[in-house]
Amino acid sequence: MKKALYLLLAAVLILGALAGCATDDPGTAAAEETATFASKAEMLEAYGLDENLRFLETRHITVEIYDRNNSDVGGTDPTNNVYTDFIKEGMLRDHNVEVEFVPVPRWEEVATINNMLAANEAPDVCVTYDYPQIQSYGLMDAIVNLTPYLDAGGEELFPNMWAVMGRTNIYWNQDPVDGHIWAMEAMLYNNMRTNTFVREDWLAALDMELPTTEAEFEAMLIAFRDNAELLLGEDADQMVPFATSRDVAWDASRLIESYFPDEMTDREFYIKGIGDRRLFFPGVKEATRVLNKWYNEGLMDPDFALYETGNDIFTNKFKAGYVGAFMGNWDLPYRDGELGITGTMHAQVGPEANFVAVDSFPNNAGVDKKYLSAPVDRKVFLPATNDEPVASLLYVDWISRPDVRFYLQLGTEGINYEVTENGAYQNIPTDTEHFINSAQNIDYTITINGLDVGDPAITALSMALGYAGVEPRLIETSYVLQKTNFRIGKQVSVGVLASEDGLGTVLTDKGYELFAKSIVAAPEEFDAVYDQLMGDLMTQYGDASQAERAEKFQQYYGDVEML
Repeated sequence: MKKALYLLLAAVLILGALAGCATDDPGTAAAEETATFASKAEMLEAYGLDENLRFLETRHITVEIYDRNNSDVGGTDPTNNVYTDFIKEGMLRDHNVEVEFVPVPRWEEVATINNMLAANEAPDVCVTYDYPQIQSYGLMDAIVNLTPYLDAGGEELFPNMWAVMGRTNIYWNQDPVDGHIWAMEAMLYNNMRTNTFVREDWLAALDMELPTTEAEFEAMLIAFRDNAELLLGEDADQMVPFATSRDVAWDASRLIESYFPDEMTDREFYIKGIGDRRLFFPGVKEATRVLNKWYNEGLMDPDFALYETGNDIFTNKFKAGYVGAFMGNWDLPYRDGELGITGTMHAQVGPEANFVAVDSFPNNAGVDKKYLSAPVDRKVFLPATNDEPVASLLYVDWISRPDVRFYLQLGTEGINYEVTENGAYQNIPTDTEHFINSAQNIDYTITINGLDVGDPAITALSMALGYAGVEPRLIETSYVLQKTNFRIGKQVSVGVLASEDGLGTVLTDKGYELFAKSIVAAPEEFDAVYDQLMGDLMTQYGDASQAERAEKFQQYYGDVEML
């Protein structure tokens, strides 16, 4: 009878995940029930697993994989390549689970997953960077509550997942009221964000030093503009002193963040930190005024607002050597070997054509502050249509195994890397089927973002050698600046924010509009344009969100200012 009861409870748990909307909080009751498993053996029997965590009957799951549309730089089919074969063979061998990858366009992932969820066609294992969307999905009962499975199995069923993400990241999003978990947070192993990059060879040609202040940076841009013929010759009309896409909040982040007050408390940081682009932080307007000035003085690409992330026209301007300065991911100019920005510039311009990272934007305390995220990255979740939650979580666990991560991050020795005398792993560029589509194959290693070879010292050395055709000093400079004078985001757990339901993508689009219209406005019209657009944002979204955040913060943290 006890065995029958455990089997019944397991069935109820799985049906609850399938139904998705059977109760206000699917799986909560099951979480209480599954906690009564008397032994691991009985739990394994309930889930249909043998003692090696292999299903007695073959299961099938689908897994989201980003399609970066990068065939122009040697990319392979993200659903069918050397690495997907490795994963499929390993999951079938070790867990008797068939894996099928479902491509999702990287830069349209939220809209694509939305459509898939609406059509009940979402992959069993999904990934996104956008937690507000997760919250929206959860409120629509479109996501499996993971708490029953995590509480029942925990480290016994998913030891590798636990070792990588830790309990903190796994339970990061647990609701403080009813305990549901709609998504787990991947570990941001190398917590990095954005740096400022300038053309080292152009500065040398103009006998200028690296800029260390905003004024010096602006003077450099003016020098680039005024010496376009010297720097670009017959391509002088292609000169772009400072480049940004329409995602200005990211592509000008170092400038914008320099206008954040250094003394901001964790309370204020949370209350005003709506969305991932910090549009409501104090100082954003004055930073945008600087960009307005640069635009009107011909220091920016006049078509910046037309460039979506990953736009070929935008990227090719870097590769052709037309760009003097930009802000972006700390290693962006060094990626993709000979087909990337630095590699292509070396081929088309010369080996001296390099972007070097600089600190040029001290804040009101005289510090070039970097605002790094909390140690969380992509959010891993299971749609309510998932009828194999245990198999899906075993996939997440398998992908977290040290040997699996090592292979996926580095590839094959002699093809993707070689081991140096000091034990570091040096990248080898390849255009074969072993090409790695994303940095360290992060699209497959969904529980970790950042290189980890098992030894922190060797990992650091390997990072410096991990960019084919790039001088290690450039990597080291960018890394050191990124890790100097930084502030890490804090975890604030207050449960569901009703005011932000569905706000993620809406706020992103509104941010594009705010910056585009404010930057291209005539200088004398800047205040009126910016104030109207920001006023509309506050009325429609900001006021309600900040009020709810303030109320929730007070409820759970009281009068504390710093966490």
